[in-house]
Amino acid sequence: MKYTVIGSGLFGAVFAYEAARRGHQVQVIEKRNHVGGNIYTKELEGIQVHMYGAHIFHTKMKYIWDYVHQFSEFNNYVNSPIANYHGEIYNLPFNMNTFNKLWGVITPNEAIEKIDRQKSELHLNRLPQNLEEQALSLIGPDVYERLVKGYTEKQWGKKAIELPASIIKRLPVRVTYDNNYFDDPYQGIPVGGYTQIIEKMLSSELVNVDLGVDFFNHRESILNSDSKVIFTGMLDQFFGYSLGGLEYRSLKFETEVKNVTNYQGNAVVNYTDSDTPYTRIIEHKHFEPENKATSKTIITREYPKTWGRGDEPYYPINDRKNRKLYSEYVNLARKSYPDVIFGGRLGQYRYYNMDQTIMAALQVVKKEFGE
Repeated sequence: MKYTVIGSGLFGAVFAYEAARRGHQVQVIEKRNHVGGNIYTKELEGIQVHMYGAHIFHTKMKYIWDYVHQFSEFNNYVNSPIANYHGEIYNLPFNMNTFNKLWGVITPNEAIEKIDRQKSELHLNRLPQNLEEQALSLIGPDVYERLVKGYTEKQWGKKAIELPASIIKRLPVRVTYDNNYFDDPYQGIPVGGYTQIIEKMLSSELVNVDLGVDFFNHRESILNSDSKVIFTGMLDQFFGYSLGGLEYRSLKFETEVKNVTNYQGNAVVNYTDSDTPYTRIIEHKHFEPENKATSKTIITREYPKTWGRGDEPYYPINDRKNRKLYSEYVNLARKSYPDVIFGGRLGQYRYYNMDQTIMAALQVVKKEFGE
């Protein structure tokens, strides 16, 4: 069997690797001039730069952790972002360091009592009707106003009262002095960046990669070939938006070399006020605890933006309207192209972490090859 994989991101690369490992010929078509999709990293000034935003690998699944270790050694980076609210610095996720800075509390009981008191004073006597009410019911006004409201409204481009409560089903609140953002037991950054992982996945003699090739310029010839197609692009675009367009949020990145060894002292700083136009600044060298001796540093400012056709879609907007439209496209795909496999963040219209992407790809592999 021959396979044509559209997109060289993590989902496509895992499938290509597994298909080639089983002796199948694989053609990978990538519209960008590099492999790796949004996990693409590029070395600049001796620093691995995350070109499409910060990517920290973390998982609870040991078999996924073992799987990626086939392709790279990982360092011991632990994600501990901080929040900058009008020049005041707070620890994330919300923990005892955060609460001590906010209220001067020292013990867990004092923090819990403070949060409960603030929540009770709001007199929220109904189910939350929007994101603001949901967040207030979970963590009270102080944390919400300083660390949630501005950041969330920038991220989604809407007022919090206009966003559905379902976006924030829960907020991580820890009553320990622990700044580790993830509670996953396996966490780190690949030594040498993510791109080399993808390159190793695609290194088989049975895999051929074509860069700078847009599937939609060759759509009919590819679909009419004797090769089975794995499509990891936008599901609605595949069908020419015939049922309407799914919605996304996009991002703009401004990357800058700084002639200092250390710009902000942390890999990720979130700007949670509404006045700062960007949501966060990433300082890439801090992802590499083993490689901080470089005399320069590189930062990236991340600006959320409204998505339009032609922009890169980063975040599916998984509200009720879009989920309904997505399900209609899934039904159309099953009827019209039952042999095409749609996968990945865009093909399945959901936000995947990297471990979830690998898991989803391996599930498709198992279904395809019966192993």
